[in-house]
Amino acid sequence: MLSSLDLQLGRDALAAGGVVACPTEAVWGLSCDPWDERAVMRLLELKRRPVSKGLILVAATESQLQFLLQHLSPEQRGQLSAGWPGPVTWLIPHRGRIPPWISGDHDTVAVRVSGHPVVNALCAAWGGPLVSSSANRAGAQAPRAAFQVRRYFGERLDYILAGAVGGSARPSVIRDLASGRILRP
Repeated sequence: MLSSLDLQLGRDALAAGGVVACPTEAVWGLSCDPWDERAVMRLLELKRRPVSKGLILVAATESQLQFLLQHLSPEQRGQLSAGWPGPVTWLIPHRGRIPPWISGDHDTVAVRVSGHPVVNALCAAWGGPLVSSSANRAGAQAPRAAFQVRRYFGERLDYILAGAVGGSARPSVIRDLASGRILRP
């Protein structure tokens, strides 16, 4: 159970430009403020991930993503809503509404409304979407326990929230909204 103090410490770390770790539906993730370029670059450096690949935005509710969803058709909105909250990430057009350090080399952005109580509470406390990327270096196994996160990053993270991953066996499915194609099963 996430305490209000734990949640406040996580939020404070984000507000200070930090990178935090928290459990998600299947693996532990790293999060930061998507509008803070320095925080995002630090997260990418920790992961050894190129900015060109882009990152996922995770939210507590669809309304936190409204600035990206407003131009979608009712049918497209229905597709998104059918898998949310939960472990389904959709690639949607960003129309220049997000910084390039989030979209990478893409005209789409990956978005998800999480059903996991910890990441959901963190996004709610933050008041908007956060970056969500697995808490591992590129090519390494994604962690399913906090001790693995500590082993990967030690003291280089600003905070690790309490909790356990959800019941999903694999990281979120990634689907392209325009084509319906599954990019990550």
